[in-house]
Amino acid sequence: MNNILLPLQFINAVLSKITFFIAMAIVCIMVLALSASALTRYISGHGFDWFIELPPALVSWLVFPMLGPLLKTGNHIEVDFVSTIISNKKIKYIKFFVYLISLISSFIFFKAGLDATVLFYNLGQMMELEIDVPIWIMFLSFPVGFIIMGLFSLELLLQTLNEIYKDRFN
Repeated sequence: MNNILLPLQFINAVLSKITFFIAMAIVCIMVLALSASALTRYISGHGFDWFIELPPALVSWLVFPMLGPLLKTGNHIEVDFVSTIISNKKIKYIKFFVYLISLISSFIFFKAGLDATVLFYNLGQMMELEIDVPIWIMFLSFPVGFIIMGLFSLELLLQTLNEIYKDRFN
């Protein structure tokens, strides 16, 4: 199992760094756009609408690609009262189940996101911003994010399965 897990861990480590960098860049762009909007309105009395419209358009690219790295680092929303009342062995089985559901869900949402992206690409619709941006670019964040989440879920699933296997023979 390690021959599968090691390359996957390497790929996910690279993906994690890339997604965190992109997330930081997006947050920076959002802050700069809103600041530029406030500054241009203050100086000239009127501003550019796309400064205000840009941050909401970038939210999907901030959220969806970060699902996998946040799952791995444990920085997602979770309820952890169960871990106080059950054993570590049972927690591993619960984690295995959670990662399995996460993996299955990521493939379902990947397919749905890909279908939506292709649909909006074929329709040729544009986002209603001051600048013309194809709407499919926003929808592309869904399949990208969920394939990343699938890779991280697979890594965590295999890692947990490996831990369960080791516990059985120790």
